[in-house]
Amino acid sequence: MQQLKPSNCLLGSSSIIRRQHFLIRVLGCSSNNQTHHHQSRMNSMICGSDLEADALGILRSITPALDPSRYKGQAGKIAVIGGCREYTGAPYFSAISALKIGADLSHVFCTKDAAPVIKSYSPELIVHPILEESYSVRDDEDKRSISDDVLAEVVTWMERFDCLVVGPGLGRDPFLLDCVSNIMKHARQSNVPIVIDGDGLFLVTNCLDLVSGYPLAILTPNVNEYKRLVQKVLNCEVNDEDAPQQLLSLAKGIGGVTILRKGKSDLISDGETVLPSSSLGHANISPLAKGNRP
Repeated sequence: MQQLKPSNCLLGSSSIIRRQHFLIRVLGCSSNNQTHHHQSRMNSMICGSDLEADALGILRSITPALDPSRYKGQAGKIAVIGGCREYTGAPYFSAISALKIGADLSHVFCTKDAAPVIKSYSPELIVHPILEESYSVRDDEDKRSISDDVLAEVVTWMERFDCLVVGPGLGRDPFLLDCVSNIMKHARQSNVPIVIDGDGLFLVTNCLDLVSGYPLAILTPNVNEYKRLVQKVLNCEVNDEDAPQQLLSLAKGIGGVTILRKGKSDLISDGETVLPSSSLGHANISPLAKGNRP
């Protein structure tokens, strides 16, 4: 490739090329022929203006148009329930990812120890340091008082949220999990969708009634979390040879919740349909599907 001159190829750097490769993959250019075509095209470019025009074209195609009639909050308000002394990264990434893909407001409800750390990661997040762990609770009366205060604080915000994400960096402190259980019960009564991940899945596996029969619950287990769910609900081991059918049975066994089983090829089921999803986000309805939903 001809050496790029800074004077007329301002954007001709390897970092720009890498970002363009990423954007092209995001836009769905997944076939070998398409990918090879774009690689050849970029490798042949020697002019910065061409690179700039190509990058701007891609960005314009994936950026939503501004609408003066819309106001802050209409694109989504998300609440993450998680974050304790040991774990602050997971709730941050969950909350900031919601903002990066288009949500307007992202809240984090965490312990007092985790709040300053999470807030220091980004001023864009709204952090509520209201959760407590067992070490800060003196007796049963104190437990009841703190638990009631935590629930009351979250309830004042609940009607504003479009979705709860429960579990990232939550930890497994018994008192903390009890408080989160109460929050989930109230969210269910209010018909707020709940995405459950991380230690939230540990909580749900040990108390299936929190989500059983709730179609607005989405479980996102990894390999080990999925194994525990299968053992708890189906009383057997994971069967990778018939993974779609087992996932279908698991989702039915929990009463029609949606389960996204993470893996090399993700599987998604709501108890009626199974969708395999590749790493590029392409999904096809499984032959095992017993019904189709829009």
